[in-house]
Amino acid sequence: MNILYVVSHYYPYIGGVEYVVKSIAERLVKLGHEVTVIAGMSRIKNPKCEEINKVYVVRWPTWSPGDAYHIPKMRNQLISLLKKFREVDIIHIHSAHAVLPVYVGLQMKNLFPDKRLIFTLHYHGHGHTIYREIAWRILWRKVIKKLVKQANRIHAVSMIEVKHILKHYPHIREKIVIIPNGVDEDIYKFKWIGSQSDYLIYAGRIEKYKKLEIAIDLAYLMKLRILIIGKGPYKNKLIRYVKRNYNNYYITFLRPQPRENYLKLLSKARYAINPSEDEAFSLFVAEAMAIGVPVIASKNIAKAIGTLTLKSMGNLFLLKPVKVPSWSEVVNRYLKELYTITSSL
Repeated sequence: MNILYVVSHYYPYIGGVEYVVKSIAERLVKLGHEVTVIAGMSRIKNPKCEEINKVYVVRWPTWSPGDAYHIPKMRNQLISLLKKFREVDIIHIHSAHAVLPVYVGLQMKNLFPDKRLIFTLHYHGHGHTIYREIAWRILWRKVIKKLVKQANRIHAVSMIEVKHILKHYPHIREKIVIIPNGVDEDIYKFKWIGSQSDYLIYAGRIEKYKKLEIAIDLAYLMKLRILIIGKGPYKNKLIRYVKRNYNNYYITFLRPQPRENYLKLLSKARYAINPSEDEAFSLFVAEAMAIGVPVIASKNIAKAIGTLTLKSMGNLFLLKPVKVPSWSEVVNRYLKELYTITSSL
């Protein structure tokens, strides 16, 4: 099978959507499928092609102010490229919150209306700044409506994401397939050993909507340090918040870490924490639960991960552990329920 993925960025860029696409694409290649990824890249003037772990990657120049929007440049040349994908079996678009994947999805359906198109929205349902919210309400939601109408399947990762999607696009209910994200099999080598640890941990993008100030405040009240692993446009404002209120005593920032080092730090934490109320699924929370780390998160994260809240901690909750599938299990479900091909890993 020949599969085309389209996403705003791709590895080695660090981000949740990018991690999802990489995890699925590389496993499909190991099963013998041919996979191409078209991904945006803001710091290049011309398209760049490479192969990463046998996944063929086309990086396309984008305009991405504030690491957002991801508007493709050289659109005539992009359409010429898309015409070469006549033999593709599956077109899988990732993210309703970036222009490049949505644009490519609409163009591919225009070029090849009979091709099977899957749309994974990673849906928040709104913009995260005033300007993005205005653009979302006036224009972008209408553009998304066109693509969800043309898609053969809408893939959601949780029931809470389905509710967000149906709020704006109730006519697509019958197209929706729910398959949660998974965790890498390497995670099962680690077990939680942080019951006496002195720190909480958060890993992921540092964005305003993540509400990490709440995590910092809770760490202070619990007399624990907080370790934040990641990068993002809100990092400098968060640093100023910490300096102003806590003089840096309770917080440590680390850039994205090598996988094994990250998992060691996660396994040694007293708690994993994610205050965000805008995520359809939290890969970081899923990885913490797979290791056995107690998780403190918002009620929305609990709903997204499919679990219950056990104890209130202000605006956050201690979550009940749940079993999280591996990416190999998730790939099997993609093949059977999204791509209509039966296979096993």
